[in-house]
Amino acid sequence: MKDNIKEILFTEEDIHRRISELGAELTEEYAGKQLLLIGVLKGCFVFLADIARHIDLDCEIRFLTASSYGFSSVTSGKVNIDKEIDFDVKGRDVLIIEDILDSGITLTALRAFVAKHKPASLKTCALLDKPDRRQLPINADYVGFICPNEFVVGYGLDYGERYRNLPYVAVLKPEIYS
Repeated sequence: MKDNIKEILFTEEDIHRRISELGAELTEEYAGKQLLLIGVLKGCFVFLADIARHIDLDCEIRFLTASSYGFSSVTSGKVNIDKEIDFDVKGRDVLIIEDILDSGITLTALRAFVAKHKPASLKTCALLDKPDRRQLPINADYVGFICPNEFVVGYGLDYGERYRNLPYVAVLKPEIYS
């Protein structure tokens, strides 16, 4: 598996340091509020678990499944959201947790999907932001790292359901996904 890695972009130490900073920022931003974290499966699971432990507040954690990639390295342009929200969002402070903001297609659809349930506030947090790949005008409210226009895996991000367990974010060799 590690032989398929071209280079490590963000080390395990880099990630943990940045998550600690984000957790402190979110704790301050949402002080006195009960925060609802909505993780976007599957890629967010590692990031969400770590950032939730760094938010020193009463949080509820829920999940949605959304994808526009499938087993491809490029977006299909069509977002699949697997289920209707089966938890209370109305009047709550909601933070959507994403692994990567790339084209903006998935996050735009998710924001609209959650917003129709009338939260008190709705913000987004992405571990990685790839602004060079943006197809829709959306930005995350909180970002771990700006990511170059490379196909990355690790720390929850995958290619064909593999590489999620790497403790860092790395560039996958192009011959693996081409």
